[in-house]
Order: sequence, then C-alpha cells, then structure tokens
Amino acid sequence: MEKIKIGIAGVGHLGKLHLKNLLEQKDAICSGIFDVDREKSQAVADEFKVKSFNDLDELFKASDAIIIATTTSNHYEVGKAALENNLHIFVEKPITSTIEEAEKLIRLAKERNKFIQVGHIERFNPAILALEKYELNPMFIQSDRLSQFNPRGTDVAVVLDLMIHDIDIILHLVKSEVDKIDANGVAVVSDSIDIANARIQFKNGCVANVTASRISQKKMRKMRMFQKDAYITIDFLQGLSEIYRLVKPD
Repeated sequence: MEKIKIGIAGVGHLGKLHLKNLLEQKDAICSGIFDVDREKSQAVADEFKVKSFNDLDELFKASDAIIIATTTSNHYEVGKAALENNLHIFVEKPITSTIEEAEKLIRLAKERNKFIQVGHIERFNPAILALEKYELNPMFIQSDRLSQFNPRGTDVAVVLDLMIHDIDIILHLVKSEVDKIDANGVAVVSDSIDIANARIQFKNGCVANVTASRISQKKMRKMRMFQKDAYITIDFLQGLSEIYRLVKPD
C-alpha cells in the first residue's frame, strides 16, 4: 500500500514533536517541512534528514495531508490554503482564532470532502481513557490547569491556549447542552488574557468551574468530578484517575 505523504507547516516546539512522531509511523512518510523562519526550517530538516521547502505551495504539491503547527493566528489561512489544494489537515488546537474562521474551514472541508483533525490530545490521556468503561454522570466539576509563563502561545488568550483542553473534556463527559456561561479573565504579563475562570452550567443541572492560568509557579492539570455515587479525580500530568464510591452500610 502506498504510504501517505504528510507535510508539516511550522516546526517550532509542537511542530518538532509532530515530526518525531511522524517519522516513527509505518504507513506514512514526511513529504517535507516549512517554516517562515527559513534558518530554523533548514536546521530542523538537517537534524531529522527531511526536506525543507522554501514555499508553502510547493510543500502542498508534494503532500497528501498537512500538519499545521504554526501560531494560532495563522491556522485559518494555512488550513484554507491546504484544503483548497485538496489536502486533509491536522491542525493543532485551537482550530482557529475565531468561531467564524473555524466554521469556514469546516464548510470548506465538507465541500472538498477532506478531513480536519484537531489536536485535542487530552482525550487520549490514559487518565481519560481509563474512565471510558465507567458510567459517569457528574453533577459538579472543578478543573484547574496551571502553567508557568512561556511566551509561546501568548498570541491568543489562555482560554484558547490552555483552558480549551478542559472545555473539550468537559463537553465530552457531560451528556447535556450548555445552558449558561459566566466568565472573566485578566491580562497580567502579556497583551492577552493570562488567567481566566469560567462557570459553565448545563441544562441537566451539572456545573463546571474551570480555571486556567499561564502565570503560576507550578504546573497543575487536575480535574475533580462529583456525582451521586462517586468522587472522581483526574491528574492529567500523571495520567492517573481515581474513583471513590460511597458504600452504603448493610
């Protein structure tokens, strides 16, 4: 079977991780890489022995699919161009900077009959996968995702940089539509919001209190869920879930 040719647009921290993983795949090959920083692109190409393209369109021509690991502000334009070149795309989260851009990409993908995958990797965290076999019906969720400051990712608010992981997990676990959202946040060290809190109420009565910060001393990625018969803790960093159940006396 012919191997899928996959190119990578953007070879910063995440782009290099994708490249390492791609080179380990048996049913795909790296068609090449592109980065607006030509020196960085060539250095990465030399390190991993792949081709560096000086033009994004040339990378498109050599590929069946594209991994988009550019800054978030460029996701839409690169994704749109890739789809217009009839390529499948995998885009790092968040899919785009705005809902309108995301909806346009989705429509274009449907028109072109192409796939869009978004890198919400926490869905595949062992801590989440371990819970799939249990019946969950959370009534209250407390989520905290805290990180030390890193300039990477500050082109968007912490909601799109970090909190989006927890929003995705919560929407995946709570089998109900959102009823109401109250949220606030502040910019502290960057030009966009660095710490934020959201209270999400669902139509089935579940409430999720979600906090994200990229200006904390220590890294924390934990979620606690409460339901009538159990208390569930999730540690995303450790890849560990624990379930405590109420045992009724005989």
